[in-house]
Amino acid sequence: MFEKLRRQVTPPAIEQRSIHLAGKPVVYTLKRTGRRRSIGLRVDDRGLTVAMPLRASEKWLHSVLQEKAGWVLEKLEGWQAKKPAQRQWADGEPILFRGESFALRIVSSLFDTPPVLHGPHLVVHVSGAGSPAAIANIVEQWYRREARQLFAECVEHFAPLMNVKPRDIRISAARTKWGSCTARGTVRLNWQLVKMPLHLIDYVVVHELAHLVEMNHSAAFWRVVGAACPDYARLRRELRKWSPATE
Repeated sequence: MFEKLRRQVTPPAIEQRSIHLAGKPVVYTLKRTGRRRSIGLRVDDRGLTVAMPLRASEKWLHSVLQEKAGWVLEKLEGWQAKKPAQRQWADGEPILFRGESFALRIVSSLFDTPPVLHGPHLVVHVSGAGSPAAIANIVEQWYRREARQLFAECVEHFAPLMNVKPRDIRISAARTKWGSCTARGTVRLNWQLVKMPLHLIDYVVVHELAHLVEMNHSAAFWRVVGAACPDYARLRRELRKWSPATE
């Protein structure tokens, strides 16, 4: 009876684990699923994620990880190099907005107030000393308000030119995507786009609006993009230098 119960125990679907690969400790997320027949590895800004079949053996898992140790370490080092220094949200820190850099100016006040651009500064009035978390939240909310207004202006300009009409424009906080478009006509745009130069923001808006005509990335889709944004190939290359997860 005891052996039967042991066989029925289901391992956890998600685990945090660690392993030594080529002599280096690596923390990873293990995900088990009944939909897989092989072990898959993914490395991104969150680290290493391993997806494996529900009943795969530990021996098989260990073998795959050791076999791919060089690839895993190379990818992890690449992401680490891209990762910016942790923001301190201190006076004088650079703040990107529409492709320009402004210096954060923190002013002690009786009340928290929305940030204001004043010359080369983004002025933030905070109550008391103002914790880094509070300042970060104030600036993010400002970014989101500015993004909402800017995206609306971009869509208002490009939608008639492309003969499309999105059902809704929403703000996204996706970690890996600048935008998306649903078959029902809802366009989502990442609020962090507002940090970029306007020509890149325009490109992302055009890209998502083009999906209202072609819900794919076929040659027909790129013709739609090119009609509104002839220089899209160069802009695509420039966009790859940015990442939603780096800010």
